[in-house]
Amino acid sequence: MESRISIAVEKKSCGYNCAQALICTYCDLAGIDEETARNLGAPFGIGMGNMEGTCGAITGAGMVLGLASDDRIKAIRGMKQIMNKFQLRNGATQCKLLKGIGTGVVLRDCSDCVADAAEFLEEELNK
Repeated sequence: MESRISIAVEKKSCGYNCAQALICTYCDLAGIDEETARNLGAPFGIGMGNMEGTCGAITGAGMVLGLASDDRIKAIRGMKQIMNKFQLRNGATQCKLLKGIGTGVVLRDCSDCVADAAEFLEEELNK
């Protein structure tokens, strides 16, 4: 599979939220059309619970991984790998912490979170 990381980042810069950027970039692999993908990702922008939960880019990657896999255990293990790699690279998986809410220290901007989640998703999809 040719990398689609730059496509996901471009979607983020064109008005998609972080989850939508991931889901819409890989919707063909997930077996859904882009409109359905965009609707699916809509409530996961700004992290789950409006920055209180997991970064939307990671959530979007998980949705793609689950839809693209016919092996539940493989999908669960792949999601764990995505989360672990993201945490190691960025120091957090929670949107609020990534954006520096409460700490004043921004760990990663949204476009970079999208790029990281796409990179780690592609690694899992290529296994």
